[in-house]
Amino acid sequence: MNNDHSMPQHAHFQPKMAIVTGNTLAVIGLKQLLLAVMRELTIEAFNTFEDFEAAGPDHFVHFFVDFSIVLENIPFFYTQKRKTIVLTPSPDSDKQLAGYHCLCINVPEERLVKSLLMLERQGHPHHASLKKDGGENAQRLSDREIEVLALVAQGFINKEIADRLNIALSTVVTHRKNITEKLGMKSVSALTVYAVMNGYVDINKI
Repeated sequence: MNNDHSMPQHAHFQPKMAIVTGNTLAVIGLKQLLLAVMRELTIEAFNTFEDFEAAGPDHFVHFFVDFSIVLENIPFFYTQKRKTIVLTPSPDSDKQLAGYHCLCINVPEERLVKSLLMLERQGHPHHASLKKDGGENAQRLSDREIEVLALVAQGFINKEIADRLNIALSTVVTHRKNITEKLGMKSVSALTVYAVMNGYVDINKI
């Protein structure tokens, strides 16, 4: 006899994160980058603290919250410091909230990607990270494709990659095309995240 509440054996935990801000562009950008870090992730966005509170904060493993919203609701977020990541307008540490993880959203995309990866590393100091993909996609990349991917993640352009690997420029273009098709990722940011999360390049080199 089957119980209705029993879970299938293949079911697994799918983390949920919340973005609480009235900045629509920040929501769109963060969603894209977070899903690059962790594909198996549910993200819900809220314009106000009231909407977020009504949805049930306990359901989320982390909250990305606008600086002003945190300040207006300090009693709540003080008790949720470990879950709260404050979205700040300034990279200046003197203008950020002490005791909280902070993420400046007014920086170039590559810097924001690195900041997100650093936060992920802090949350998983022993590298037990929630990787974007399992080993299946990684195994589909050839050794040369992995070399190209690592150099792309480090910011090298196609000609520089060709010179470093002593291969033709057209070959680099072909490798990049194969990488994006195999991984299903087109943006350099997503490829950078994948490379770091899967150990193909050190975060300090991006």
